[in-house]
Amino acid sequence: MNGIWGLAYITFKEGIMNRAIFGIFIMVVLMLAAVVTLTNLFMRDIVKVAADLSLATISFSGLLMTLFIGTNLLAKDIDKRTIYMVISRPVSRAQYLIGKFLGLFLLVTAAVLFLGFVSSLPVYFAGLGYQNPQSIFKWHVYFTAILFIAMKLTLIASVIIFFSSITSTSFITLVLTIAAYLIGSTNEVVKGIMDAKIEGVTISPIMGGVIKFVYYVFPNLSAFDLKIQAAHGIPIPFGYLLWVSAYWLVYMAIMIAAGALIIRRREFP
Repeated sequence: MNGIWGLAYITFKEGIMNRAIFGIFIMVVLMLAAVVTLTNLFMRDIVKVAADLSLATISFSGLLMTLFIGTNLLAKDIDKRTIYMVISRPVSRAQYLIGKFLGLFLLVTAAVLFLGFVSSLPVYFAGLGYQNPQSIFKWHVYFTAILFIAMKLTLIASVIIFFSSITSTSFITLVLTIAAYLIGSTNEVVKGIMDAKIEGVTISPIMGGVIKFVYYVFPNLSAFDLKIQAAHGIPIPFGYLLWVSAYWLVYMAIMIAAGALIIRRREFP
């Protein structure tokens, strides 16, 4: 366990010192400043608009950070041959992979929580400048949406670690992760259309089987999107939060376990 947490700490520290993260934070500040400007263009529901745009900013910037930093974790160690120095010590390959994931997990979580605090400022000031007695915005729903963004991004981080255990280059890992993200963000909509059985639209059994396969294999990222609930102050059922949290834990465990199994049998160049 000491080796795992040591690798996690080193990964977390390297991620903080990464130049990409500073560029992303600067971009976030500019985007949140644009949120303040855009909300002034609306005559009504300013708080709702500010909350929606702020959450979208967190989700987009967090995704960029996770992709830029996560896809280079294992590839950089393989290119620089530092992975041989690590696994030559009393640290197994599975522990190495878990340590890398935990470091990325901590980095993504800390970054999203920090961005969540910064993003709440435009929403707060929008509420001060626009008093609407009919507004149903609720802060606890807003922060729940931020927490679920962090969960979504850490789930993507586990997918990155899984693909990194298969490939040796960061580019292939990036392409596969982006493909998984796009599929995971739309698979629930596609399955919903298939289940709706629209009149005049027929789906072949083979295509239906492919859609179901994709739906259950790829991560259902749309389940973590609570921007609409946060912007409109819609209460989120506790059962839904519990189900998504369980799905999040199980899917991450499967990804890391599969990645650890693959990297144990993999031969490095």
